[in-house]
Amino acid sequence: MDLSFIKGNEKVACAALVICELPDFEVVYEDIKMVSLTIPYIPGFLGYREAPALVEAFSRLCDTNPSLVPECILVDGNGVLHPRGYGLASHVGVLCDVPAVGVAKNLYQMDGILRDDQKQKISHLREPGDHFALKTNSGNTLGLAVKTSPSSTKPVYVSVGHKISLPTAAWLVCYCSKYRIPEPVRQADIRSREFIRGKK
Repeated sequence: MDLSFIKGNEKVACAALVICELPDFEVVYEDIKMVSLTIPYIPGFLGYREAPALVEAFSRLCDTNPSLVPECILVDGNGVLHPRGYGLASHVGVLCDVPAVGVAKNLYQMDGILRDDQKQKISHLREPGDHFALKTNSGNTLGLAVKTSPSSTKPVYVSVGHKISLPTAAWLVCYCSKYRIPEPVRQADIRSREFIRGKK
């Protein structure tokens, strides 16, 4: 699942739900739709703004193609790796009642988890699957920085969204990654951006 935005327009986005079939990641279903966003952009509260469109897409999938309902959802966003412990992936997982994994491209800085502190650790990630824990000042692990492909120089930031353990979430993200971004999320991003370009 992914949302793509039109530059300069904060009230409209393109919501994409893409289902990939393992092991070859063939796209067997897509739901791509322009949606209106009724809640303003407030950092830390994106789940309230973005989750309704993604949950609606999931509901359409359940109604029209129940045989394709996935065993797990990868969401472009954070799960518990969030100042309130409840990011977009958590919203979507709970509301859809399905295991969900947060896969973020950028690190959400909070409570001792800072970008500058991660640079040296990132340089030691050599092989796909290499990772390190993202720990708060109090020692709680909220996610993992994971190298997903041989060519990627940046990790992705994996966190639990709902009904899944962190080790399983990280394994699944690596398994689904041909490139830096896991293929289902990558396809949702590509297809939503293509859809926006077609609407211009």
